[in-house]
Amino acid sequence: MPTRHTPESIVIADTPASILEWAARHIEHVGIHQGSHLFDGPGRTATLPCWPRGALQVAAGHGRGAAGRTYDWDRIDRARDQAFALLAEALAGHPVDAADPAAAKALHRDVIDRWSAEPGRTAAEAARAFRAAAARAEHALF
Repeated sequence: MPTRHTPESIVIADTPASILEWAARHIEHVGIHQGSHLFDGPGRTATLPCWPRGALQVAAGHGRGAAGRTYDWDRIDRARDQAFALLAEALAGHPVDAADPAAAKALHRDVIDRWSAEPGRTAAEAARAFRAAAARAEHALF
């Protein structure tokens, strides 16, 4: 059965590479919307904007868990955080890290948000970045 990359799917990716690939397909579907149109677009969720960080959250199951179904949220959250780190590194072109885990997470999100907010950014560029980060995930040891 093929994996469905839609916000409505109850299948939730649980590895950094699969989260990044899911996010790539999601951003290709919803596009990138900036500024006052951040929550526009098909396939967006009520709480997540149509842009790269929102696509990663959707891929990691934010707002998509099915009632009565069990998910390993600790595993999914770890994989999501690793996906954020890999994407930030791919976008920056170098490791993006801090000694404190909370500071590192904030730094990853900042790198992704700054890249995403650049005028003219396209969904195709974001999908390529997600897939480049997914390729790194295939070779990363966590």
